[in-house]
Amino acid sequence: MSQTYFFYDLETSGLSARDDRIMQFAGIRTDMNLQPVGKPINVMVKLSDDILPSPDAIVVTGITPQETLADGLSERELCQLLNTEVFTPNTITVGFNSVRFDDEFIRHTLWRNFYDPYEWAWSEGRSRWDMLDVVRLTRALRPEGIEWPVDGTGKAVNKLELLAKENKLIHTKAHDALSDVEALIGVANLIKTKQPKLYEYLLTMRSKKSVAHLVSLDDSKPFVYASGRYDVAYEKTTVAFPIAPGAKPGSVLVYDLRHDPKPFLDASPKALHALLSADREARVQDDFVPLPVKELSYNKCPAVAPVGVLDDDSKKRLSIDMNVIQANLTQLSQNPTFGSVVREAYEMREPYVSNSDVEHKLYDGFIEAKDKGRMSVVRESNGAQLADFNPDFSDERLTELLLRYKARQFPETLSEAEYELWQTYKKQKITAQLPNYLARLQKLAASGTDSYLLEELQLWAESIIPEED
Repeated sequence: MSQTYFFYDLETSGLSARDDRIMQFAGIRTDMNLQPVGKPINVMVKLSDDILPSPDAIVVTGITPQETLADGLSERELCQLLNTEVFTPNTITVGFNSVRFDDEFIRHTLWRNFYDPYEWAWSEGRSRWDMLDVVRLTRALRPEGIEWPVDGTGKAVNKLELLAKENKLIHTKAHDALSDVEALIGVANLIKTKQPKLYEYLLTMRSKKSVAHLVSLDDSKPFVYASGRYDVAYEKTTVAFPIAPGAKPGSVLVYDLRHDPKPFLDASPKALHALLSADREARVQDDFVPLPVKELSYNKCPAVAPVGVLDDDSKKRLSIDMNVIQANLTQLSQNPTFGSVVREAYEMREPYVSNSDVEHKLYDGFIEAKDKGRMSVVRESNGAQLADFNPDFSDERLTELLLRYKARQFPETLSEAEYELWQTYKKQKITAQLPNYLARLQKLAASGTDSYLLEELQLWAESIIPEED
């Protein structure tokens, strides 16, 4: 099968992939020339009755919980759609800030519904790409032929809706998933047309092997790097240098060569850790100097390129002085132990503490092979079959997930004991969230927010609050 793109976008009930839910999924498949293949997909997804959505998210999207119930697929049906029609072999899945947001929602949705949460992004010729950092690096290096938006203060912004507006691309409605997908394809086509060499290069760099080859500790050399962590004054782009393995698997610590390393070279791991862990109050102080190091993950489609892509125009635009870059690089090279000190500082950060809720435990461990067959039975079973299915999962997370899966997808199959456990879980969860939820509704009402949306959210809360014993 030939490669295709699948451009997609989500609208969600909030910002947390663990706690919130997909409410709308939309996507368009294209060939490698960005011409549509088949019909667009655009579906609502039913919000389950244990979820209080973020009122702010609903105000942005305009999608109410009641609308999802009337017109939506269940999460189970969404996962079936994703695995049969979306994440097909040789698909390059493309989004906008998708690696850090949308892809996380996909992963957790698959996890809750007994699918492997990772294979959709890498197996059978599949891969993923994120256009946000492609946009950033294009703006930084090769902006010609594209209109670039700025905010009211003149600062560069790379919001999808503004890019579409400035370049007169199709974008019917911001924060509607299908409309955003149309705009995303338009932006991709714009870059492909106006800057084809950079587009094709960054397409190849979606591979973690390609990134690891460029950003290598075995043959360390400076490289150009665009990231949301860098200064907007320099188009979010700098020249970086790998100094040590990252604290996370498949990552590397890179130093921002704009900055003189001298103030940090003699610092202890403890002192560097204090900079890394400083709170916002400390960071806004005039004398605070952040450690110019960040962790680059090879598998997150970072926008990186060799230093040779910097021409005179881009050096001037990004205020990059190669003499300064070289001087800072020389200092790092003369202090080869600095990287290990920084690595130790990173390792001193607070360790990951698993949440007690099973739906937060995706990253607590990989699923064992012997459990994958039992998971497939869960996926393929209807309610009647699940009622009598008691798999002996070796992974205890899956046992608890199965109760929640049954309660959401096939509530009629719950035994009396299971029903009581589900009701107890719902009551504790909703009771804890309800005060802040109602308070936010009141604040939004006072600010003049659409009363229809707020009334629907009030009714939703009333409909799912568990009855008192």
